[in-house]
Amino acid sequence: MPAGFVATDFSYLLPELVLTAAALAVLLADAFLRPARRDVLGWLSVAGLLATALCVMVVADVHGTAGRGLVAMDGFATFFKLVFLFAAVVTVLMSMRFLDIEGMRPGPYYFLVLCATLGMLFMASGIDLITLFIGLETMAISFYILTGLLKPNRRSNEAAIKYFLLGTFSLGLLLFGFSLLYGLSGSTHLRTIATVLAGREKDAWLMLAVILTVAGIGFKIAAVPFHMWAPDVYEGAPTPITAFLSVGSKAASFAMLLRIFVEGLPSMNRDWQLLFYALSVVTMTVGNVAALTQSNTKRLLAYSSIAHAGYLLIGVVAGSLRGVTAIMIYLFIYAFMQLGAFAIVVLLRRRDVIGEELKDLGGLYFRAPAAALAMLIFMLSLGGIPPTAGFMAKFWLFSAAIDRGYVWLAVIGVLNSAVSLYYYLRVVVFMWMKDEAAGSEPVMSPALAVVLAVAVAGTLALGVYPRPLFELAAWSARSLGTVGIASMMP
Repeated sequence: MPAGFVATDFSYLLPELVLTAAALAVLLADAFLRPARRDVLGWLSVAGLLATALCVMVVADVHGTAGRGLVAMDGFATFFKLVFLFAAVVTVLMSMRFLDIEGMRPGPYYFLVLCATLGMLFMASGIDLITLFIGLETMAISFYILTGLLKPNRRSNEAAIKYFLLGTFSLGLLLFGFSLLYGLSGSTHLRTIATVLAGREKDAWLMLAVILTVAGIGFKIAAVPFHMWAPDVYEGAPTPITAFLSVGSKAASFAMLLRIFVEGLPSMNRDWQLLFYALSVVTMTVGNVAALTQSNTKRLLAYSSIAHAGYLLIGVVAGSLRGVTAIMIYLFIYAFMQLGAFAIVVLLRRRDVIGEELKDLGGLYFRAPAAALAMLIFMLSLGGIPPTAGFMAKFWLFSAAIDRGYVWLAVIGVLNSAVSLYYYLRVVVFMWMKDEAAGSEPVMSPALAVVLAVAVAGTLALGVYPRPLFELAAWSARSLGTVGIASMMP
């Protein structure tokens, strides 16, 4: 580990520095721009995110550590950073029309979106418990505030309070687990922890550390029974933030999960795989069953997101290089179909219609056929129907479990996917077979049209020709620490 902070660290941390500068620039511009000109802040945010993505690509060939060994420079971090930045760009584009309808001030909103993204970058590249904690809290605090930004809306206020209280409780569990790992290993660096614990016999304190860490991260990925916050928060938060929370926060939490357990606790893999096995089965089942009775689109997608967390845990249980690769593929594809589905909910929001109930989708095919067709593609992909990308994602995930002998876990996943088709097709029925909903006609803004076009293209293209994504994800997964990945090889 480097003895101190060196000048080259600034170039290695260029993406994080550029994104920080962009967030500050948005906040300063908001203070000096006239109210009529503040719509430019959205495009300034997009420019900052794209500049950050460019910097990520520039340093993609760098391998090693930066910041006194606290941050990893590897393909794993690069892959996840690009997923976060893509989700953030789509969120900003979805927000432009939404903020105008809601009458929200864009400056603080975009600033917090950029801050949340900054936290995610550190969660993907952090190889020290302190770095991971700082990244996690940077993201979480931003989301606490963003959830409650609809100040006149009581549901938004209630969601923010519930999210904050439960988030604080889960953070306590996670920090307790971290403190035990530090006490048992004498270090907060994941690779040092892995080396020390590899030669240590298992005891009650080590098991308690693993259980507490699993519980703390379980809240962040909305795994059952730590999921109780998700439906209310998804429903009460501004819809673009709900989309960002369901994609960006989930992907960042899984990146942190893989860093901690694969890179920091490979010697305990039998124990945490057993815990994640139970969480996977319960999470996907409860999420899908609960979604069957929902009449609010955002709550339906919330329980759907919980179920998808259960699917993703199958890759963790698989405990192989292919399992990690499958998780990365799934999260990348999930970003397209989930953000696209929430973009339709944003489209339905008008000044005279909230647009969050399933009945608001009534007759959408006759009012906006392109939007209805896009939603059909997203629902089929979320359900895992070929030839959409969702099918390829689930196929790769379930096959990773079968390769490692977890046949029944894959069978449970397939059965849950079949159950999920019921509520996904309910959405289709409302759009194509129900009477037209009351209210003004949905208006497709140029930014929202771009979002839907990209989401549809990604969902279909990755379903027909996923090989480049598979190869990129496999290359990125191999860089997840030599100690951890060696233990996961078949």
